[in-house]
Amino acid sequence: MEELHGLVVCGGQSSRMGKDKSLLDYHGLPQRDYLRALLTPFCNRVWISCNSSQAEMLTEDAMYIPDHEKFEGIGPMASLLSAFEKIPSASFLVVGCDYPFVEGSHLQELIASRWLANDAVCFRNPVSGYVEPLVAIYENNISLLLTENFKQNKYSLRHLLGDANAKVIQPASADFLTSVDDVAGYERARQALHP
Repeated sequence: MEELHGLVVCGGQSSRMGKDKSLLDYHGLPQRDYLRALLTPFCNRVWISCNSSQAEMLTEDAMYIPDHEKFEGIGPMASLLSAFEKIPSASFLVVGCDYPFVEGSHLQELIASRWLANDAVCFRNPVSGYVEPLVAIYENNISLLLTENFKQNKYSLRHLLGDANAKVIQPASADFLTSVDDVAGYERARQALHP
């Protein structure tokens, strides 16, 4: 199997939150740094995926992949396309910065489910019934389908996983798949993490 690189997805507009979600503090440091540390034991390298304005504020020693301008405005797919363009030989363990409840055990479960024949490994949220594209592994061989979808203006990673040969895990609980997108959700998450 190809090298597994981590990708912390931070490049959203954070319009509902009103501030950069990757800088929110759930665990004593900015969420992007927390997730980078969380992914590090499982990956050859960990990258912060960001938009162009975020890239200007990252330190020189930060390993980051800014969304390529040709992919701007298409949502999280831009992160994955830009990552495969930068490191075409890698597979990526992807976690969105708006998932504060993800733990190492969830990442281990994804990694343990990798198989050569699969294009991806992801969780199905037992509450919504949907697959979760931003807590997933995208194997190197999915890059061709990803590029083809982009060319056809199909920008949904959820639909990409539906079209791919993806291993789908049914977790017992959906708690760790809670995406926090607004201020009220942030306050609830902080209270749940620090009762």
